[in-house]
Amino acid sequence: MKTIRMIVLLLLAMPAMAQRPIDFMPVEWPESGSIVVPVSEGETLTGLAAELDERTGGAIAMAAVEGQFKGEKGQTLTLFGIKPYARIDLIGVGGETVNRVGAEDFGGLAAGLNDGTSGSTVQILWSGVDRESDATAARVAFGYRLGDYRFDRYQEERLDPDARGRVIVLSDDAGAASQFSGDLEHLAASVYLARNLSSEPGNIIYPQSFVDRVRARFDGVDNVKIRVLDEKDLKRLGMGAHLGVGGGSSRPPRLLIIEYFAGGDKPTLALAGKGITFDTGGVSLKQGKGMWMMKGDMSGAAVVSATVLAAARRGAQANVVALAALAENMPSGTAIRPGDVLTSMSGKTIEIDSTDAEGRLVLSDAVYYAHTEYAPDLLIDVATLTGSVGRAVGPDYAGVFSLVDELADGLLEAGRVTGEEMWQLPLNDRYFEQIKSEIADVKNGGAGGAGASVGAAFIGSFVGEGQAWAHIDIAGVDYTEEPKPTTPKGYTGWGVRLLDEYLRRHFE
Repeated sequence: MKTIRMIVLLLLAMPAMAQRPIDFMPVEWPESGSIVVPVSEGETLTGLAAELDERTGGAIAMAAVEGQFKGEKGQTLTLFGIKPYARIDLIGVGGETVNRVGAEDFGGLAAGLNDGTSGSTVQILWSGVDRESDATAARVAFGYRLGDYRFDRYQEERLDPDARGRVIVLSDDAGAASQFSGDLEHLAASVYLARNLSSEPGNIIYPQSFVDRVRARFDGVDNVKIRVLDEKDLKRLGMGAHLGVGGGSSRPPRLLIIEYFAGGDKPTLALAGKGITFDTGGVSLKQGKGMWMMKGDMSGAAVVSATVLAAARRGAQANVVALAALAENMPSGTAIRPGDVLTSMSGKTIEIDSTDAEGRLVLSDAVYYAHTEYAPDLLIDVATLTGSVGRAVGPDYAGVFSLVDELADGLLEAGRVTGEEMWQLPLNDRYFEQIKSEIADVKNGGAGGAGASVGAAFIGSFVGEGQAWAHIDIAGVDYTEEPKPTTPKGYTGWGVRLLDEYLRRHFE
């Protein structure tokens, strides 16, 4: 039975959709089949597009005029039956020098255009455009993999993995194949893990099954140690806030700890993620409309777990630990109530203003534990914490909070480089004053409309003295209704690329 259970877990840990194999070859014009060609913005065709036009007897220029295609960034034009090719996809890369994100977006758009195609090989040419040195063919392949994601595990009609065909990236970029297979493919798989965990229904992913799913993905990975604190451990450690959130559910809470120490005497990065596997709001019950999305309220925990997976699978010389604070927030006779007082691991008491402000409660114990257990050089927590962050900065940015501007600047730069951008929001004494309680040390709500800042202040109140810390609120970006080149509609896995980049820059 144990063997069968492990097989099931391994199958569930696999990406939801069958992935196309991606290969790399030197630039050479394909003789036939399906091709994807980058086009720089302009009134006339240049580079590969001009050469393709010559090969097709001027058909490309004519089609571009008729389709009002000028190579603007993100613009696409698909042509069928222009000999010798069965299909031609033209993708605009704009008039500026193509950067890393631009290369990834190009690959993601190619995946979207070829979504659902079965059997045929997709041949992507990546040459002849003005691009930065890091806008490599490996980045194109990485973008293709991200854009190719679909969560179709529960759909009867799924593409046969053996029938999806290959992707061939044609480029003379030296080392592109090794960059992809030894690094970026692991990063893409980690983004997939975060997306899959958030996409799974609440009856499939709950605290213990989250642990099982993640543990299976780390099977056989070097320098990784996984520890799991159950309800008895949480009680022994005095994690009353974490236990309080999970107390209303028949599925008990867990604290998943993933340690990856391969950096010798290098500094340590600790990542804490909110892992509410389903959030009803507890006794402070949410409205029914849209509650289904609360299966994704564990996206922070998914992101930090996936970040360590990416680092470990590529063999990063770094020290990083992830803490996934897992609980199910349910209403019942054993659930916490507004007005209750909980005692956190730090000893601080918390008055419950709303049971729907639960993420900050589990994180209060997690960040304190991370500080006391690991004394990290930097502690970052990631959470779908507040709806107010989306109202403040919209769907294109996460909110970042820190008392150290230099730290926030480093995270903002990593966001710009990866395309997972953030906006720094205020965190001052006013917000810490708002969470003071008349009957306890703090309360988990606050007056006023700056809910994202108040939530950050609450978590910050449990960060140890002198601890470098940042809080990232991803509530506005963890799910997207509008597909983007590398993030199809659904749960995005937002933050894995950002944290991975920050880890590379500051801890490797």
